[in-house]
Amino acid sequence: MDKILIVEDDVKIAALLQTYMMRYDLKASIVDDFSRVIDFFEKVKPDLVLMDINLPKFDGYYWCRKIRERSLCPIIFLSARDGEVDQVTALDNGGDDYITKPFSYQVVIAKVRAQLRRIYGAFAQNDKEPEYSTGGLIFYPLRFIIRKNDNEAELTKNEAKLLELIWRSAPAVAARDSLLEEIWDDTTFVDDNTLSVNVARLRKKLDGVGAAQAIKSVRGSGYRWIYRGEDL
Repeated sequence: MDKILIVEDDVKIAALLQTYMMRYDLKASIVDDFSRVIDFFEKVKPDLVLMDINLPKFDGYYWCRKIRERSLCPIIFLSARDGEVDQVTALDNGGDDYITKPFSYQVVIAKVRAQLRRIYGAFAQNDKEPEYSTGGLIFYPLRFIIRKNDNEAELTKNEAKLLELIWRSAPAVAARDSLLEEIWDDTTFVDDNTLSVNVARLRKKLDGVGAAQAIKSVRGSGYRWIYRGEDL
């Protein structure tokens, strides 16, 4: 069952959205603390987010940007703002679609299902989400997820980029300088230790799903992907 996160401060609208989602076999959760949207996101791990713009604390644009630091899951904005500038701003901040209020709940359902098909279903690129796989370990770069057997961990955006670059470079070494340039747009203010910290966090998550010692440090050069599934 696909999971939907509803970020809407109008209680009535949020409840109606949840009801309609359930009618179409979509599991919907509602954010009820608008200072902890990311906490809800991390807990639910939704396949799609319905995001209002006018919210307490921070607006929907802010939370969309924060989600984009962690995930590429579809985000559909819901707003009474019907101006062209608002819609462009929503898309520029990482949104995938925009629905103006008042709206038809049937239209919302149709757009939700269309986005889910586009990203995860029959209309996804190459009919399948790209993945890296070896020795029972699977990495889904679009969802920032690693999985082995029944163990799963969600990566941050930077951890996912690191894993993809190091894995894709194998059997060659992924150079530290190249990793810094690829992941951080402006390396001027990035301490070299930042890379080491991110790699350490990535290793911990790999270890947690059963892929210990998958990344080898190559002194003075960078990192090499060495995991093949055997106990290392």
